[in-house]
Amino acid sequence: MANRHTIILMQSSPNRATRTFMDYDSISQAMDGICGLYERKLKEINPTIQNITYDISDLYNFIDGLADLSALIFDHSIQAFLPYDRLWIKQRMFQHLKRLASS
Repeated sequence: MANRHTIILMQSSPNRATRTFMDYDSISQAMDGICGLYERKLKEINPTIQNITYDISDLYNFIDGLADLSALIFDHSIQAFLPYDRLWIKQRMFQHLKRLASS
């Protein structure tokens, strides 16, 4: 699943105008992108704090707080994008962060 084109579809609030997407070359880059969104949100909320830390439950709360979040992953065998839901993203995020922590 390493180099699979990944599109993250996101809606940050109930307002449909907040719908957006982010395009990545891999699932790993997409997980980093979601973490980056959360980290930017934390810096926005806490502008005076230099070193902000968080754990996986904080990240899950951020993900669950979004009005919508899903992923489209390109499957080379069928030459099409397959959809994945918020729960799948959280599971992949856990695997991704665990792999980063062990390296």
